[in-house]
Amino acid sequence: MKILLIEDDDRIAEPLAEELTHQRHVVDTALDGLQGWEYANSIEYDLILLDLMLPKIDGITLCKRLRSSQYKGLIFMLTARDTTTDKVIGLDAGADDYLVKPFEIEELAARIRALSRRSRELKESVLNYGELQLNPSTCNVTYKGKPLSLTPKEYMILEVFLRNPNHVFSRSALLDKLWEVEQISGEETIKTHLTNLRKKLRLAGSKEDLIETVYGIGYRLNKLFDIH
Repeated sequence: MKILLIEDDDRIAEPLAEELTHQRHVVDTALDGLQGWEYANSIEYDLILLDLMLPKIDGITLCKRLRSSQYKGLIFMLTARDTTTDKVIGLDAGADDYLVKPFEIEELAARIRALSRRSRELKESVLNYGELQLNPSTCNVTYKGKPLSLTPKEYMILEVFLRNPNHVFSRSALLDKLWEVEQISGEETIKTHLTNLRKKLRLAGSKEDLIETVYGIGYRLNKLFDIH
């Protein structure tokens, strides 16, 4: 992981940075909140270890500023204050976890590993196919970063394809997956939804049909779009 340690106490910062480096992390150290803010704006970090009591910009203010600037990485707050109120303030400001000084490096390392695992799991839950992205937790869909406004059925059809990128679906198979028995529609309904979905993808910048027709069989994702 690439870590930014923002800590004004050298007695803590130096051995902590050394130990994290020994654990094969890449670590930059900032000695005050302003320097930390400048680092965070110039380099993409996976994790920021943030002291609460900092000169120039305090930890709570900096945490809020980072989240307001759309920093998506992990923020781990370090503080000598061991009160529930302070922990709540830190977490509400946007921190992902909170550790009270003095602490054992083994506990910090274990907490970082746990946060990293959770972060990977959340990222993996987002469905990506080339420049198309579908987030099941928010139901947001984007293509080349542009949001797509889809109907519920268009969204459901797209999700089926993204969860089964190598599968060819016939119209009847899509009907079985997406329509309840009492709401069953004809196969032309599927064709209409696919036509509208393709139009929206092309308007977002797709030059070809992201969902291609396999003649005589059905539909699947176009492999030309899945470039990694």
